[in-house]
Amino acid sequence: MSVATSAERFKKQPAEDWAESLDDEKLKSLIVETEFSKKQEDEGKDFCFFLYKKIYTTNEREVEYASMAYTLNEPSNLESASVFDIVLGENSSYIVHRISVMRDGVLIDKTPDISVKILDDESDSGGGMLNNTQKINITIKDLRLYDILVLEDSKEKIYSDKDFLLKDYMRYLWLSPDNYWAYGVYDFKVINARKEPIIYRNNFFRDDNRVLIPAEIKTVVSGESFTLHYDNYINATDANREIFPFIDFVTDSTWGVLSSHIYPFYEKAFKQQTLPEFAPELAKDLDAITDLDEKLRFAIEYVQNHVYYLFNAYEMNGHKPQDPAITYANKQGDCKAKTTLLKVVLDYLGVESSIVLVNFKTDFYFKYYLPSLLAFNHVIVKINYKGETYFVDATSRDDCGTIENRDFFSFCHYLEIAPNATLQKCEPHKYAKFAIEEVVDIHTNGNNGEIKLTTTYRYNRANNMRRYFKRTSKREIIDSWNKSIFYSLNYQNDRDENDFRKVFKDAAINIVSDDKIKNELVVIYNATVEKPYYTNKEG
Repeated sequence: MSVATSAERFKKQPAEDWAESLDDEKLKSLIVETEFSKKQEDEGKDFCFFLYKKIYTTNEREVEYASMAYTLNEPSNLESASVFDIVLGENSSYIVHRISVMRDGVLIDKTPDISVKILDDESDSGGGMLNNTQKINITIKDLRLYDILVLEDSKEKIYSDKDFLLKDYMRYLWLSPDNYWAYGVYDFKVINARKEPIIYRNNFFRDDNRVLIPAEIKTVVSGESFTLHYDNYINATDANREIFPFIDFVTDSTWGVLSSHIYPFYEKAFKQQTLPEFAPELAKDLDAITDLDEKLRFAIEYVQNHVYYLFNAYEMNGHKPQDPAITYANKQGDCKAKTTLLKVVLDYLGVESSIVLVNFKTDFYFKYYLPSLLAFNHVIVKINYKGETYFVDATSRDDCGTIENRDFFSFCHYLEIAPNATLQKCEPHKYAKFAIEEVVDIHTNGNNGEIKLTTTYRYNRANNMRRYFKRTSKREIIDSWNKSIFYSLNYQNDRDENDFRKVFKDAAINIVSDDKIKNELVVIYNATVEKPYYTNKEG
C-alpha cells in the first residue's frame, strides 16, 4: 500500500496559465460596493464579489479551480472560513494559489498565516470501509469580522491505471448555487483538453417569467470550452416548487458503447474458474439440494450472509471486479465482487442472470442525464426466473425467503453489463400479497375490554420486523404497540390517563410464527383495557 506524502497532497504555487488568474489590480476592481451588493448586506447576508470556477479536464488528469472573494460579515461564515477541510481521493492534491484579505481597502497576504494538517479521512474501518482518502485541514489565523476573504485554489487528480474509466470518460455535474449567496460576477467554465468531444445538457433552467426552458444537448470539441456567466446573480429557483438547474457534462458516447466497454472486465471474471474449481464445498452443498427454488434461495443467502461486505480501496482494483475465487476464499468483497460471485453461482445452477448498474440515490434523474458509466454507484444482479424478473442486492443481509418473497428494490433505471445494452426502465411491481395484513379483535364485557391484534408481515416488512424484535427490548416494543392503539382508538380525547401502560393492562406481544421460506412473520399482541369505548363530551 502506498500513501501520498504531505508534499504531494498539499502545495503552494501559482495557478496554471489556463486558469487566467486575476492580478491584484483586476482583483481590487472587482471588490467594490454596488447597489446590488449593498442590498444583500442590508438584508444581513454575506456577499460574494466574484466567483470564477473552472474545470480543466484531460485524459491524464482533472483540475477543479476556483477564485473568489466574499465578505465575512456573519460570525458563522467567519468561523467556517477560518477553519475548513478539503477531502482528497487517491492521487489527488490540494493547491493554494492565493489566500488574502481585503481589510480597510488594503489587500493583505494571508498565505504565511495558514496552518495545514493532513489527516486520514477514516471513520468506518471497523465497518469494513477502508478508503485511501485524506483530509486537508486549513486554519487561517487572524481573520476578522467584516474582512473580505480572497481565496484562489485548485484540486487536482492524476489518473492512475485503476482510473481507466476516468481516463476514457469524464463526467461533471454542475449544480446551481443555493439561494443564500449573491454574486457580483459568477463565471463557470469547462475546458476540454481531452482527445474526445464533451457533450452537455442543461436541465431545469427557466426564463425571467419562470417558464421552463427546453433542455438542449450541445458539444464542446477538443481544445474548446464552455462558459456560463452571470453578473449580479442570485439563484431565483423556488426551492419549494422547482428543481434547481443543473448541467450534465460527459464524454460523448452512447449507452451501448459504454456497456460494451465495461463488459469484458466482468466477462473475464465470470470465466476465470468454474464454481466447482474454486468452491467445491459450495458446489457440493448446492448439488445436495433437489428443489431449484431452494437452490436459488440457498445461493443468494450464502453470498449475502456468508461473504462479508468490505470496501478496500487499497486492494480493490478500481472499477474492475475482483476474481470470484478470491472473494470466495477471503469471504469478503465489495459490491462488484459479491455480485460477480453470485452471478457465477447462478450460472452453475443454470439460472439466467446478468449484472446491472444502478444508482438508488439519483435514480429519478437518469431520464435527464447523458450516457455515462460514472452516473452509477452500485451493482446488483438481475435474475430471470420462471417468467419473472427479480433484482437481488448481493450486499444485503438478513433477507429471507424464496426469490418471489424476498426484498423488493424500488428504482426506475438500470444499465445491464452486456454488449450493446441500453438504459432500461423497470416494469411496475405489484406484490402478490399484502406486505402487512392486520386483524383486530376487540371483545367487550361491561366496562372491560380485550384487544387482540394479529399482524402478518411479508417481504421486507418481515425482514425489518425480525431485526426490530432482535434489537429492541420487549417492554419498548409493547410501548410502541400501546401508543399506536391508544391514538388509533382516539383515547387521547376521552380520558385523563395518558400512561399507556396503565391504560393497556397485562399487555403482551410475541412472534407466534416465522416462516423464512415464505418470508412471513406473524405477531400477536394482547391487552385488556378499562372503558374500551371512546366517549365524547356528550357521553
